[in-house]
Amino acid sequence: MSDSSSFDEVKKERTIVFHETPRRPSNGVGFSRTDTIVSRLSRSSHLSELSGVSGRVMDPSVAMPVTYQSVSYTVEASQEKGKPATVPTANDKTVEAVAALEWHTLSVSQVFDKLESSELGLSQKQIKEKQSQFGRNVLSKAPRHTLRKIFWYFFGGFGTILFTGGILVMISWRPLGDPPAQSNLALSIVLFCVFLIQAAFNAWQDYSSSRVMSSITGMLPEACITVRDGTQQQTEAADIVPGDIIFFKAGNKLPADVRFIEVSSDAKFDRSILTGESLPLGATVGMTDENYMETRNIGMQGTYCTSGSGKAVVVSTSDDTVFGRIAKLTSTPNKRPSPIQTQIRNFVMIILCLMLTMIAIVLIVWGAYLRSHHPEWIPTAALIVDIVSVGIAFVPEGLPVAMTSSLTICANAMKKNNILCKSLSTVETLGCVSVLLSDKTGTLTKNQMKAVNCTVGTKSINLEEAIDGAKDRENPYNNALHQLETATAICNAAEFDATTSDLDIEDRTILGDATDQACLRFSEQLGSVSYSRELWDKRFDLAFNSKNKYMLRLFSSTSREAFENTVSPEEASTCGEKSWLLVIKGAPDILLDRCSSYVTEQGAVAPLSEDSKHQLEEVKNKWSSDGKRVIAVARKILRPTDFGDPRNSEFEDEAKELASHGLCFVGFVGILDPPRVEIPGVVETLRGAGIRVMMVTGDFKLTAQAIARQCNIITADFVDNAEDLLVNTERERKALVLSGAELNDLDEGQWAVVCQYEEIVFARTTPEQKLEIVKQFQAAENIVGMTGDGVNDSPSLKQADIGIAPEVAADMALEAADMILLDDFSAIVQAVLFGRTAYDNLKKTIAYLLPAGTFSEFWPVMTNICFGLPQVLSSFLMIIICCFTDAGVGIVLAYEKPEADLLLRPPRSKKDYLVDWRLLLWSYGFMGVCETVLSFTMSYWYCQRSGLYFSDLWFKFGQVPAHMTPERYNEILKVASSIYFSNLVIMQWFVSMAARTRRMSVFTHPPLFNKNTQNWRIFVTIPFSFAIIWIFCYPKDVQQLFYSADIPVEHWFLPMALGLGLLSMDEIRKCLVRRYPNGLLAKCAW
Repeated sequence: MSDSSSFDEVKKERTIVFHETPRRPSNGVGFSRTDTIVSRLSRSSHLSELSGVSGRVMDPSVAMPVTYQSVSYTVEASQEKGKPATVPTANDKTVEAVAALEWHTLSVSQVFDKLESSELGLSQKQIKEKQSQFGRNVLSKAPRHTLRKIFWYFFGGFGTILFTGGILVMISWRPLGDPPAQSNLALSIVLFCVFLIQAAFNAWQDYSSSRVMSSITGMLPEACITVRDGTQQQTEAADIVPGDIIFFKAGNKLPADVRFIEVSSDAKFDRSILTGESLPLGATVGMTDENYMETRNIGMQGTYCTSGSGKAVVVSTSDDTVFGRIAKLTSTPNKRPSPIQTQIRNFVMIILCLMLTMIAIVLIVWGAYLRSHHPEWIPTAALIVDIVSVGIAFVPEGLPVAMTSSLTICANAMKKNNILCKSLSTVETLGCVSVLLSDKTGTLTKNQMKAVNCTVGTKSINLEEAIDGAKDRENPYNNALHQLETATAICNAAEFDATTSDLDIEDRTILGDATDQACLRFSEQLGSVSYSRELWDKRFDLAFNSKNKYMLRLFSSTSREAFENTVSPEEASTCGEKSWLLVIKGAPDILLDRCSSYVTEQGAVAPLSEDSKHQLEEVKNKWSSDGKRVIAVARKILRPTDFGDPRNSEFEDEAKELASHGLCFVGFVGILDPPRVEIPGVVETLRGAGIRVMMVTGDFKLTAQAIARQCNIITADFVDNAEDLLVNTERERKALVLSGAELNDLDEGQWAVVCQYEEIVFARTTPEQKLEIVKQFQAAENIVGMTGDGVNDSPSLKQADIGIAPEVAADMALEAADMILLDDFSAIVQAVLFGRTAYDNLKKTIAYLLPAGTFSEFWPVMTNICFGLPQVLSSFLMIIICCFTDAGVGIVLAYEKPEADLLLRPPRSKKDYLVDWRLLLWSYGFMGVCETVLSFTMSYWYCQRSGLYFSDLWFKFGQVPAHMTPERYNEILKVASSIYFSNLVIMQWFVSMAARTRRMSVFTHPPLFNKNTQNWRIFVTIPFSFAIIWIFCYPKDVQQLFYSADIPVEHWFLPMALGLGLLSMDEIRKCLVRRYPNGLLAKCAW
């Protein structure tokens, strides 16, 4: 590393800025570097919603709240003038602490000395001491803002309406009451009690959902590879301590602040989470800037390695990291509402507008007519109570709790099925996915790669033949196989786990990606990986990436024996001690054209003729057609005069140029990664649910197509290609296979044709092309789900409507994903099912709440105001229905199991409304009208039987008939009000049964005795409703207070018969909908 003295003297003015903008232009406009050292510590806006998990190590990018603060602190040369700098705030202290860090200015050896560490890592004794000194690598808990949360528990949702209603009714008691009505006081107290109950429910719901999400995020994998006691091992990120040596590669997230001690030439880091940089920055060993935040030899906690690999020593952990320091300055994020929250909010706004309209009508009629013509009919105090009653009746109090309950229940159920949703909004999105773009390796396949074939010369042999040939010195293939064995051993980023060294080769644990693991195990089976690696010193490393599609390494020999064991005898005899070796491993279609010679079956080197090349192409195509991944291995002997210094930052381009021609082909390795057994059935199920499953992979076209057939993704006999997109044909366009190169030539019209295919395989795709595929399907109005596990999948995972990653995915992919699968791909079926169930249950809750709550309860008030009829449902009983019986059942409906036909329906469009005209037609036009008419009928029928005729009430505005005493008149109306109340409550039981299914019969979706459909909680609400009716209608003190009375026994059974009739009518409707799916009733069905 370069010493700090090699840089210019530190400027007298030092400015550190906490940049407020979440995204910074790539040209760096706005940041002067002339006379200042600028440290841009900013937050980007794409953090996940996993914050709030206490006691977790961190995933800093999710633990830190999403807020922005701007802090600027300048330490001027005034200190030289004797003016002390003032540091009055925590922000300023953080700035100074970051400015004082000097790890980047020290040499690597000085860093090791200061941390009491070395290249061999820490000993177990040192680790225990440092853990005691520094604690666990976990960020401190974010501020909880308890008072703010408590406030929203009370006044969030409909709490404000309940509280305001309670105040208004209290005013109507005193001072407006003349005389004060005790019923108004009681009603006010009930409203305040409901206000407190809903606050308690909100608190419990918040705790419950937070606990579910915390337990989900607590299951996310977080570990890294360290060197301790001289051996590599996997270590939990929470156990990292300063002085630990860690390895990183593309896709990894740094668990702490580190100082780089070894990096590949292409190592780059995405610092956007801290600095807002739109482009990844290269990593170096030497200091590039005196500013700790600007130098590139420091890696910061929470940043991602986007390419390359390397080794680093940990210098800071937990709250001592730059990320941890910033986290202390931030506050709780303002979370944007999810789409379903927005839809519910819009629905509630419509209900509120309707409520205000009805209240306005009441006020206009009262002010323009009743006040002057019938002043005693509705006094001011009674008017206020009526208005409050209408307001609370129209508002579905149970809806917010039911929404959160439904999503939380489904998220918890998915967790039990090893599906982790990072946020509740992810659950709802699953229900509308119409296209699922799936990666191949590790998602559709087992990700248990094993080398099963290789080539010697142009001949294909199986693994057993290769092992026998490598062990038998007399075998003609022996020399060629050892050349292939050595090349695959040294051009390989995987490592055997030292703790499993005593196990058989097949059972040993390997640290690295699946392809490198297969090649390393193959090499060990043919020879000795450790011996081969001892022969060579790695001088340059270019890691595999999806653009280049190869891995390249440059070596110098440690002895003469190195060339004798790696190249042909003829080449070894001409190689000097100063000769170097370039080894490259990657895609055959990329590397084969760069080769001018090849290793023959006997181990000699011969020119690669067209005939030999054709034979190799046939082997490659045959293996690919069998679903095998084909890896090409090549090498090139170099002299030191052929290239520059590999330590220079510009050497990467030179290395690529050296590898672009004149390579010697060593051989192919055929790797088998079989599809998961359950995949064909899963794809078929998703297809039945109206979801198109497509493969997007970086593999060779023939390999991808073969695996796609095995996975049931391609079922058509005839498969189109790029040329078919240009031809107008009447033939059904069903299956299509395209390569990345062909995607580049598609225009908008051809993309439109592509998006119409049912079965598609995209092969040899780059990250940019994967992103473009997602965008094109979204432009075609599809809701796109994307699965992936690598760094190259991260952009498309973010772009997709829902990104899905397996547990073993790269850190960068895990962060970009919305959902994580801890099990296999089959869990996606359950995820889609639960996502649709959550949405379905919300519709059922709303469908249940509307008939009584916002329709049947309103009309007694309206007839009272407009037609002079007595209010046959008292305001108090109206509120009891809304806040107790209906709210309870509404919440219980959130626990409904999925209907049997849920995965046979097409996915819903995001343009579909949660509450549309079909649902309103059923709730208001069918159930609401029936309940209202029948309840009025029951009430007035009782009046008729008691001698109070309808003609005695119509437009009478409270005038007592001459043939009846006022006491008898009031007693009859009390009973009539109680009958209306009980009639609605009892009929709502049957409405809840009808609302449990949208199209299925109650007999095929029974609430009991079937574990796949049962919801026993709904029966708990029946005795609860009975209790409510008895409590507010039978005790004598309550009757006097709340204008209620004993209910005649026949009016307990009549509503049951009427409700059963309602349920039967709905059963007939559902039967007709199922039988005539294209009929008028089906088009009107919700």
